[in-house]
Amino acid sequence: MIPQQLELRMYFFVPYNISPIQQAIQAGHAALEYAHKYKDDKQFINFINTWKTWIILNGGTTNNNDVDNPGTLDCIFYEILEHDANLKNEMVNFSIFKEPDLNDALTAICFICDERVFNKEDYPDWKNYVIDELMNRHPDVLTQDKEELMERFPELYKEWLNKIGGEKNAFLKDLLKDKKLA
Repeated sequence: MIPQQLELRMYFFVPYNISPIQQAIQAGHAALEYAHKYKDDKQFINFINTWKTWIILNGGTTNNNDVDNPGTLDCIFYEILEHDANLKNEMVNFSIFKEPDLNDALTAICFICDERVFNKEDYPDWKNYVIDELMNRHPDVLTQDKEELMERFPELYKEWLNKIGGEKNAFLKDLLKDKKLA
């Protein structure tokens, strides 16, 4: 359960190659799908009653459901599905929209996340958290990748997961990392 006081935002991924107004329209379609699917969800109700902020991100290309040659937007969709399949107890509530006028191409992905995902100052990414905690005692942490640090400092990783709200938020932090506005 998300504490009521945490800020919430609704995020969208849309294709880069449609006009800005079409990107917003596709996001709107996905938002309506989300509202229909999660109308009774406490996080969604909190979002619509208090926050109402949309962030529309560049999802890259869409490739009309071609499984052998997916676009980057399709890959984001598959990443979310894979995450949910692996962590059934921390699934991402999300919706998609496929535009009938574009041959049912995937044109939007939508989900809500709380500030523990996007507020990097109060809730840093894993590597930054490790660096802040251990730099003085273990200067080699700068040269290690995320997985090496997780293996080397499992208790610190659990502490970080607890601080940011769990595996789902860790996944969403990674998913949003380095993404640009549409």
